[in-house]
Amino acid sequence: MGESGLDALVVCGSEYTGFGGGVRYLSGFRIVHRYSYVLLALDGHPIAVFPSEARYVGEHRDGFVEDQVFADCPGEWMAKYLADAGARRVGVYGLDYIMCVRDYRAMRSSSLELVPYDEEFDLVRAVRSQEELAMVRETMAINESGFWAVHSAFGRSEVTQADLMAEAEATFMRAGCGRQTMDMVLWGHGGSATPEFRIPEHEGRIAPDDLLLYSLEVAGPSGYWVEFTRPLCKGTLSDDTKLLLEAYAEYYELVPKALRAGSSAHDAHRTCSEPFRARGLQLGHVTGHSIGMTMIEHPRIGDGVDVELLEDMVISMHPHAISADGVSCMYMQDTWRIAPGEAELLSLVPMKVFDGTERR
Repeated sequence: MGESGLDALVVCGSEYTGFGGGVRYLSGFRIVHRYSYVLLALDGHPIAVFPSEARYVGEHRDGFVEDQVFADCPGEWMAKYLADAGARRVGVYGLDYIMCVRDYRAMRSSSLELVPYDEEFDLVRAVRSQEELAMVRETMAINESGFWAVHSAFGRSEVTQADLMAEAEATFMRAGCGRQTMDMVLWGHGGSATPEFRIPEHEGRIAPDDLLLYSLEVAGPSGYWVEFTRPLCKGTLSDDTKLLLEAYAEYYELVPKALRAGSSAHDAHRTCSEPFRARGLQLGHVTGHSIGMTMIEHPRIGDGVDVELLEDMVISMHPHAISADGVSCMYMQDTWRIAPGEAELLSLVPMKVFDGTERR
């Protein structure tokens, strides 16, 4: 904060899936409903700020920030508090996506200069401690269990997409994830999946040649997120899918070397996307990103992101590979740790298309 010339920092959190991590990271409070903030002055103690109409929508005793304020309009309270303290330049984590509009209006109309601070805050916490890495591994084990629950249900006949997702969600709930899940599916007929992420359908049985990719994105009890996907199909894969898988196989050989401490996020993206570009395939989604208590953190693994990768960063990689005509796609998510030498793949599940007959 001092290097950025900030007098104070406001960290925003929302119940929207994956957007509560900044507040939990800085205060220990787990948002169950609505939104909240943590205000940290450069030379003062942190203050947790909540909307007064949502006083009992989280266990405040779980937080380790002792000063807690309930305000009718948190933005008005923070603006007055900071102005009275002589603050002028205030960094805001979540200014573009998370901050409540009424609070933004109140702070923007004050004498404060609001500065976007997402990238800086994310980079401060991007290198995980050993304690954090243990929490990440716990979540990875939970996520894998969810995949195998889906796989087990997929092996049965007469099931719907929703039936499979229900098995994963039940597994996640029992493991303590609560509502910290954002699970979707890509699917299609004829051994091919279309590029659109969807909510699983609860009508219509899964056909043998349906290709399903359950995108399982969860945070365990610790609040640390991981992402994981493997394709499911009992029938014959389409030629487009075979080409996409060919590119993915080559990509998997490159990732451990591309995600190397000292390389840049830009260079990692260029290396990992080459197998897809060389085959004339499109990339419809970001190649990867840092992941932690907030689902998507900086740095993004993409063009022009000149951030150095450091040991013990945790990165989710998931090229959204799409056929040249835009009809078919392949999408696998994996979570990696930047390690000495080659990156460490945190999942133990092979990169393959599963037909439901495999043993765990």
